[in-house]
Amino acid sequence: MAPITSSRVEFDEIPTVVGIFSAFGLVFTVSLFAWICCQRRSAKSNKTPPYKFVHVLKGVDIYPENLSSKKKFGGDDKSEGKRKAAVPNLSLHLDLEKRDLNGNFPKANPKAGSSSDLENVTPKLFGETEKEAVSPESLKSSTSLTSEEKQEKLGTLFLSLEYNFEKKAFVVNIKEARGLPAMDEQSMTSDPYIKMTILPEKKHKVKTRVLRKTLDPVFDETFTFYGLPYPRIQELSLHFTVLSFDRFSRDDVIGEVLIPLSGIELSDGKMLMTREIIKRNAKKSSGRGELLVSLCYQSTTNTLTVVVLKARHLPKSDVSGLSDPYVKVNLYHAKKRISKKKTHVKKCTPNAVFNELFVFDIPCESLEEISVEFLVLDSERGSRNEAIGRLVLGATAEGSGGGHWKEICDFPRRQIAKWHMLCEG
Repeated sequence: MAPITSSRVEFDEIPTVVGIFSAFGLVFTVSLFAWICCQRRSAKSNKTPPYKFVHVLKGVDIYPENLSSKKKFGGDDKSEGKRKAAVPNLSLHLDLEKRDLNGNFPKANPKAGSSSDLENVTPKLFGETEKEAVSPESLKSSTSLTSEEKQEKLGTLFLSLEYNFEKKAFVVNIKEARGLPAMDEQSMTSDPYIKMTILPEKKHKVKTRVLRKTLDPVFDETFTFYGLPYPRIQELSLHFTVLSFDRFSRDDVIGEVLIPLSGIELSDGKMLMTREIIKRNAKKSSGRGELLVSLCYQSTTNTLTVVVLKARHLPKSDVSGLSDPYVKVNLYHAKKRISKKKTHVKKCTPNAVFNELFVFDIPCESLEEISVEFLVLDSERGSRNEAIGRLVLGATAEGSGGGHWKEICDFPRRQIAKWHMLCEG
């Protein structure tokens, strides 16, 4: 009987051993899987992101060939001078010791300079390399102004263009602007910044930082666009919009500059340019386009159905090309907005088709104190959207808006659609 008892004990210990080995195997498998996931994640983080363009601020050089997870901060004055002389610098470097709140280096002479002082500063600013050449078109721009433009001077934009053949990169450096008008009547100054768009595709929209309370902003910001063959440069145009930031409303447009690149030779090196800032395209105010809307008042449910159908003949937002329109619908009761809706954005079209329906609950039994406002806006990524046109339907509305509203009130439960001319927003 003794051998039989020992064999039973051995059989009882086998499940325990198997369970222990299974637990160790499970822990090892989970640890191995976690290690593999960490390795893959770290490998992905070290990969260089595919930049379409590179933005270089003053003292900050970013190039996609040599980006790493380590960032170097600080640096002495000697190395700072070497970096400026040898651009591009293949590292991410931020020198934050000697900058003000706007990111500018403090000037040695903060006193307000006279016209002779400005003349002395000019050759220092633009005497950078021996290969740099001043565009002949920039010399003509100062003499080709009309009498109206001379009466209202909007300032001058200074920039440089360069093409890097080794990297197939187009480099635009926005240096500064001078003599901008004051957009703030109280402080008699502006908060300027510049938006740049490459035409005709409008794929690349970039902008500088905002500089506070200055009429002579020094940006010194570089935008590098990779993957542009040199023959393609001749087909493009650069559009610059100079604006003044406004915290409480839409930013004020100071003016614009359009530079066609056809005929500009960049094979000899960096080219410096000066352009007079002109008024925004005046064609925009000649016609705002039309909007087709359909409305129906349901007296039984006390609701108003609004359908935004189409828009046609919408103007260009500026000389940069077609707008990206959408419609914002606001419902007012006794001149107080009680509800708002908006359509989807339609890309790059003057004749948009929306076909979107909205239902509003009316807080009163009649439409006497109700009005509907339609705002057609141009969607701008990274900045405030600009109004293309406006339409108001209501009892006190003028023109076709008042007539359309009267029909809606006279014929409830009937969907009534009409085209309306848009007015200035």
